[in-house]
Amino acid sequence: MSLEHFQKSAALSLGVELEMQLVNTHDYDLAPYAEDMLRLMSKIPLPGAVVPEMTSSMIEVSTGVCQSSSEVLGQLTQIRDALVKTADKLNIAVVGGGTHPFQQWHERRIYDKPRFRELSELYGYLSKQFTIFGQHVHIGCPDADTALLTLHRMSRYIPHFIALSASSPYVQGQDTAFDSARLNSVFAFPLSGRAPFALTWDEFTVYFNKMAHTGVVKSMKDFYWDIRPKPEFGTIEIRVFDTPLTIERATALSGYVQSLGCWFMNDQPFMPTEDDYLVYTYNRFQACRFGLDAVYVDPSTGGHMPLREHILMTMAQIERHAHSVGASASIQLLRNSVERNDNDARWLRERQGEERLLAEVIRQAAERFRGGMDHNQLP
Repeated sequence: MSLEHFQKSAALSLGVELEMQLVNTHDYDLAPYAEDMLRLMSKIPLPGAVVPEMTSSMIEVSTGVCQSSSEVLGQLTQIRDALVKTADKLNIAVVGGGTHPFQQWHERRIYDKPRFRELSELYGYLSKQFTIFGQHVHIGCPDADTALLTLHRMSRYIPHFIALSASSPYVQGQDTAFDSARLNSVFAFPLSGRAPFALTWDEFTVYFNKMAHTGVVKSMKDFYWDIRPKPEFGTIEIRVFDTPLTIERATALSGYVQSLGCWFMNDQPFMPTEDDYLVYTYNRFQACRFGLDAVYVDPSTGGHMPLREHILMTMAQIERHAHSVGASASIQLLRNSVERNDNDARWLRERQGEERLLAEVIRQAAERFRGGMDHNQLP
C-alpha cells in the first residue's frame, strides 16, 4: 500500500465540508432520514456533493473547489436552501452544531455502506458515539512540501479554530462545561491527534510506509488527525471545527483559514519546530473547555495570554492577506464575535437558559440554519 502522489491544486483554493444533523419535528431528536434526504437531494443540480455519514441521522455536504470565501458562501447557500426544502418535504429539520444535545448514542444506526460497517466492526460503540458533526476546510497547496509546512504552521492556530467554531456544549442532555465536547469523542480513536513532524514529502512518505507496513493503516483516510494532507486533492484538510449553526459562520472560518494560508505561503512568518507540539495538547484542551475564555501558550516564547487576545492579534497581522484573498468580511464577522465573546456554544447555552428545554433550543437552531443573517454579521 503506497502513499498517493500529491496532486497539483491552485494555491489557496478552498473546499468546505459540513456534517449536518437530521432531526424530527416532534421532539427534535435525531431522525434516521439520511437515505430519504440523499434520494431527494440527488435530483437537485447542486455544486459539490451530498453523501452519507457514519450513522443514518447525519449527512455530509461539501462545496466544489472555490477560489474565495464569497464563492464558498454562494455554494453553501444553494446547498442549504436545497437541504431546507427537502427536509420540509420529509417533515424533518436540518441543524448545525457539533453534537446533538440529547440524543442517546446507543439508539443510532450505522449507515449501510461497506466502509461504515467495517469501521463499526473495528471500533465498536465508538462508531455510534461518532454521531458528532464537524466542519472540514480544505486549502489548496502548490506542492507537497508546502502542504506539510502549511500544516505544521496551521497547527499553532488550532485553538483559534476550536474556539471560533465551538458549538457542542451539550452531550446526552447534560451541559459538559466544555464549549466543544465533540473533540473528546474524536480523541478516543487510536489514530487521532496531530500529524507526525515531517516537513518534506519524502520524510512523510517514509513515515506512511512504516505505518502501512505495520498493517495498521491502508490509506490517509485511516488517520483522524486534526489536520491531515489530502494528496488526491492537493490540499491539507483542517478537521477540528464543530459544524457552526449558520453557513455564514462556516464561510467566515474558511476565509480565516485562507487568510492564514496566504500569510504563511507569502511571508513565511516562522519555521515550525517539533517543540511547537510541547503545548499543543494543552492549548487544544483549553480551547475545547473554555472557548474564547481559554489561555493560549505561545509555543515559541512560552508566554501565556488570553486566547481571545491572541486571535485578535493574529487577525491584525493577517489583515493585508485577508484583503488580498477577499476575506475581509469573514475576518470582520469573526472579530465581532471575539470582541463580544460570542460563539455558538454561548448562543446554545443562552437559549437553554431562557427555554429550559433542549428540544426548543434545537428547534430554534434549525430556524437559525434556515437562513437570515448570522447574528454576528455586520449590517
